[in-house]
Amino acid sequence: MELRQFFLIAAAMLSFVASANAQQLTVATVTRPPFSSVTNGVDDGFSIDLWNMVAKDLGRDYRIVRAENFGDMLDMVRNNQVDLAIANISITADRERDMDFSQPIFESGLQIMTRSDGESQFSIIRSLLSWDLAMAVVLAIGLLFLAGMAMWWFERRAQPYFERPAKKAVFPAFWWALNVIVNGGFEERVPRTLMGRLLGVLLVFSSLFIVSVFVAKITAVITVDAIQNNVNSVNDLYGKQVGTIAGSTAEAFLSDRDFRYQTFASLDPMFSALDTDQIQAIVFDAPILAYHAKNSNGAETLAGPVFLRENYGIALPSGSALAEPVNQSLLKLRENGSYARLQRKWFGNSEQFR
Repeated sequence: MELRQFFLIAAAMLSFVASANAQQLTVATVTRPPFSSVTNGVDDGFSIDLWNMVAKDLGRDYRIVRAENFGDMLDMVRNNQVDLAIANISITADRERDMDFSQPIFESGLQIMTRSDGESQFSIIRSLLSWDLAMAVVLAIGLLFLAGMAMWWFERRAQPYFERPAKKAVFPAFWWALNVIVNGGFEERVPRTLMGRLLGVLLVFSSLFIVSVFVAKITAVITVDAIQNNVNSVNDLYGKQVGTIAGSTAEAFLSDRDFRYQTFASLDPMFSALDTDQIQAIVFDAPILAYHAKNSNGAETLAGPVFLRENYGIALPSGSALAEPVNQSLLKLRENGSYARLQRKWFGNSEQFR
């Protein structure tokens, strides 16, 4: 009797284990190309393909739940609403407190993205058309008109060039003064009166000063614009409006270093803000920025190297029984070359991401 009970219990346990193994898994993700996206109604991306291989190796069926934003996806894991989550999930100490992670599935880091050089050149043109520079040009033209008409007043009866009525002398007098300033001399139409000659000498000497100031003004505008728009490293972000995704490791980085930044719930609004000059740079996960820059038709570019290296992992609820099987499967995929082939499929032979 005892032997029969033993076999019944053993059979029940085996049946329970088989049932558990056959249970469909629920996998949370969020749209983050090239790691997770939907193409023609089909879930795809590096992380999705990787999980397909893991699930096949484990012999497990699953369904994907696509969260509205990154924070919602992580909350599903924390609250045991899903069996796991996969996307571009950075393994951090804070997250490790209330969820478990697989071994790293991707080595990444943060990077900066700005508008391309073409956009910077456009902004320089806008700066050259600024109000300050326009006022300087208007003031210079006004002074030349005054100087020209003063010379007309002194020379209208002595120099044939100025022998004309005031209304008809306005532009010729301006043109004479402009030539003196630009050429630094008279060449012809030399003043003949004492006051005319004194004014002419004053214009010749002041031409050096006026041309130098005008050139310096233009140079200053271009230089300041270049400094304001040039971003080559993290230190160049100070004083600029930076964008990132709310709740990301990039936000924590920017907050810790007192950068001025704006957060977005998803990628599209953040990229749109950069395109419309609401922000001047983006700090976020390097492979995602690289993917977007590649598909932006040259509108955006990456600035500086990858920094703050971090690893992505598969997030699981604390104490999940899936952790060990998933890790064993990931190791197997690396050993048999499947992981390397998948990495080349999505990122080519780039040494930047592994």
